[in-house]
Amino acid sequence: MRLDKYLKVSRLIKRRTVANEACDAGKITVNGKVARASYDVKEGDVIEITLGARCVKVKVTAVKEVVRKEEAASMYEAVL
Repeated sequence: MRLDKYLKVSRLIKRRTVANEACDAGKITVNGKVARASYDVKEGDVIEITLGARCVKVKVTAVKEVVRKEEAASMYEAVL
């Protein structure tokens, strides 16, 4: 699954266009490298999102095409 779509489906970022713009601006890294929106997300990847003063680091635990709102948080786990 594409990175921008994963961020939207997992509800880490609200809209896919915002996720796409964040990738283009270099604000999203995967496994320590700046990632493009077309990056293919796999289980075990560590995604770091920097939007404004907020920095979120998560590890991908599942990649699903369709997820209900209540189950979205099960697609990743927070990394400190």
